[in-house]
Parts: sequence; C-alpha cells; structure tokens
Amino acid sequence: MSTEHAMEPTSEEPPAEEAQSQVSGAEIVLEDVVKQYPGQASPAVESLSLTIPAGEIVMFVGPSGCGKTTSLKMINRLIEPTSGTIRIDGEDARGQSENALRRKIGYVIQGGSLFPHLTVAKNIAIVPKLLGWDTRRVQERIDELLDLVGLEPAKYRDRYPRELSGGQQQRVGVARGLAADPPVLLMDEPFGAVDPITRQRLQDELLSIQRELRKTIVCVTHDIDEAIKLGDRILILKEGARIAQYDSPEAVLGAPADEFVEDFVGSGSSLKQLSLVRVSEVELHRPVTATVGEKVGDVRRRAEAAGERSVVVLDSRGRPVSWPWLRQLKGDSVVEPADELITIDQRATLNDALDTMLSSSHGGAVVTGDRDQYLGVVVFDAVTDHIRSLEEQADE
Repeated sequence: MSTEHAMEPTSEEPPAEEAQSQVSGAEIVLEDVVKQYPGQASPAVESLSLTIPAGEIVMFVGPSGCGKTTSLKMINRLIEPTSGTIRIDGEDARGQSENALRRKIGYVIQGGSLFPHLTVAKNIAIVPKLLGWDTRRVQERIDELLDLVGLEPAKYRDRYPRELSGGQQQRVGVARGLAADPPVLLMDEPFGAVDPITRQRLQDELLSIQRELRKTIVCVTHDIDEAIKLGDRILILKEGARIAQYDSPEAVLGAPADEFVEDFVGSGSSLKQLSLVRVSEVELHRPVTATVGEKVGDVRRRAEAAGERSVVVLDSRGRPVSWPWLRQLKGDSVVEPADELITIDQRATLNDALDTMLSSSHGGAVVTGDRDQYLGVVVFDAVTDHIRSLEEQADE
C-alpha cells in the first residue's frame, strides 16, 4: 500500500448499533504539516498529510520518538506547526486564538491530570465556566458526565482526586475533556498508568461512550493491541511521522503495507485477528437476575426453579453490581456489595472476555451495553465454540 493510498482511508459502514447515534464529531484534515525544532537536523514531523473522518476513533501508533505525540499536540496547538495546515470541520486551526481553539477540543492525558485542590465537580466545570455557562447548566452537565463515565454523581462530585483510584481519576479526566461537548477529543496515552484490569474497563467505557456520542477521537498509544481494539482506523508512523500505513485494524493485520508494519504488529498476527472479534458477535447466556432490595427467599426460589446456582444482581437502573452464588445470599433482602463487579462491554474483544473469565469463579463474564446496562453473560464454551467456527471458516 502506498503512502498516498494510505492517506485516504476507505469508507465503511459503522456497525448497526453505532449507526443509531448521530455523529457529533468534526473532520480533521492535516496538509503537509511539518514540525522542525531548532538545532535538529531532521524534522520531528515531516510533511504529514492525513484525513481523520468525523465521528471515528483514530489511533496513532509507532516506535518511540516517531512524532506521534507531536502530531497529536499540533491539532490543538499545544505545539505550533512549523508549516502546513490543520483544518477542523473545514476551519483553519491557526485562524483563531489558542484558547478559543482548545475550548473546542477536549484533551485527556495519562493519569487524568486533575487539579488536586479542586473537587471532581470543579475539575469538570473548568471549561464550561470559562465559556460562561450558568450555574444550573454547569451542574447538570457535571452530573450527566459523571453518569456517562460510570461514576455516581451524588457519591463522587464532592470528592477530591486524592480520594479516587487511578481508574476513577482517569474517568473524571475523560469527563472533563467532554465537559463543553467538544467535537474533537485528543487522548495521549490515556490508559497507560493503570493496571491491566482497570485498563480494559476504561477501554470498554470509552467504546460505550463513543457508541453514544460519536465524537472524533484521536488517541496516541504505544500498544498495538489497544489500537486494534479501540480504533476505527490505525495510523502507523515511522520516524519523522512518515506514514507507514493508515487503515482499518482488519487491513493492518490482514494486509500489512510493508515489512516495517509487519514487524511492528508483531508475530502471530493471525492470532491477533481474534482481538477483532467482539463479544456482541457471540450468543449470550441469560441467567436469572435479581434486584437490590428484593427478598432473598424469592430470588432463591426463582433461581432454583430455573436450575441456576447463581444470580446476577442489578441495581434500580438495570446495571449489574454483583454475581453471587446462591449460598452467598444472606439476610432478608439482596444488598449491593462494597466491591465493584468486573464487567465487559459488548464491544470488548474475545481476548478481553477470556481474560475476565480467568478472574471469575463462574467461567463467564457479565456483559453490559450503553450506560452499563446489563445484557447477559458470555460463557467460556460460547467463546471457544465461536473461535473454532472462525478457524473452520478460514480453512475452507
């Protein structure tokens, strides 16, 4: 694949569940963008031309020092281009002040970068207040965004960053980036500082949010597996931000442009193709459910009649909060546990599903959709059967 061809990604229909939401993102076009630092023999970014479609997630990946973060930061002018043009929704980024531009572009970095002396609510409110939103509108937006990123507003809005886990801080960072409803969200290694389970959950949250909002998201990562999972398109860069390949994850894995891409993706790319398969493609098991506050006796009778030894407990809004065995149900009514249930989004990969199953005593994983709504359970046998059927199709 030539560089010229790579700069024009092919148009593809979004999945059915994503087509239902309206695109709120803006197209970004980079034309011959150069960044030359004084005293350096070669440019950090050498004539980068690229079109990022509105409403898609584009992942920037490449070796350390290839210019991916510099390219990202030139979009919101945290780094000024030496030459070239960047247009957002057809408007030249240099045709407005830096502050005005940045208030229309969300920016999320590793660790959330929250102001430690401000509460969660005040961190999220920074840009809306700068834009002159009235107090009521700001408060409504704070609660809406906390709910969107999976944090109970009443529980978290008055907490300080030091009272949050790393994953919770990162969620607040995403909420702050979305506070003024910008068409573009830039993310620089957003999930690099958290443990693998939290990282998977944050990735799932981002997929769920994007399914609902359809922003234009540009994300830098060093992790090709993360790029494959999250990206509608993957941009693989060589030194000087020269394009090695710009294409869908399927094309990057199935038809690497050259040896550089093939080496960067790594061996076992056929196995990596399994990370393209989503949980939504596998039939879900739907065990008996219970609701917080329901009588334990009623739950037991219902589960036993169905031949089930466990139940999935939902809160009042239909979100899963626990998955206890019947013997673990104590007292008169079902209560919400202190520990958070590990779930996966319907757009999570089968690799994620298998990883989650390893930490579960049930041999399955609870699957959620928009706003963490309960959808069902993916079980080990269903995943392995699906993988086997894919392998059989590939051999035909």
